[in-house]
Amino acid sequence: MIDSQFGSTQKLVDDLKAAAVGHFGSGWAALNLTDGKLEVTSYHDADCPVAHDAVPLLILDVWEHAYYVDYRNARPNYADAVLSNAIDWDFVALNLDGQGASRAIRRAKQNR
Repeated sequence: MIDSQFGSTQKLVDDLKAAAVGHFGSGWAALNLTDGKLEVTSYHDADCPVAHDAVPLLILDVWEHAYYVDYRNARPNYADAVLSNAIDWDFVALNLDGQGASRAIRRAKQNR
């Protein structure tokens, strides 16, 4: 899905970084499954993918507490570090397959 929708994993990572770095204020950059398609977006404050009927596959915290001290308020450096070193793509795949943390969202939708 990544290759067909983004062209490559690197393009997806670049889009996630752009969403994180370009986000004004506190919030989240996210890779979601929405209507059967992958999308990269960002959310402000306490907003989240679930409120928009999207399945979160990967969330990148862009609240200042996530990077202010360690990265001296340099959000691009933080985003690079996380996206280059800390993404568990197997976990993302489990979320996509409905076996990871997002399985609770699928169950909730089934019970509506």
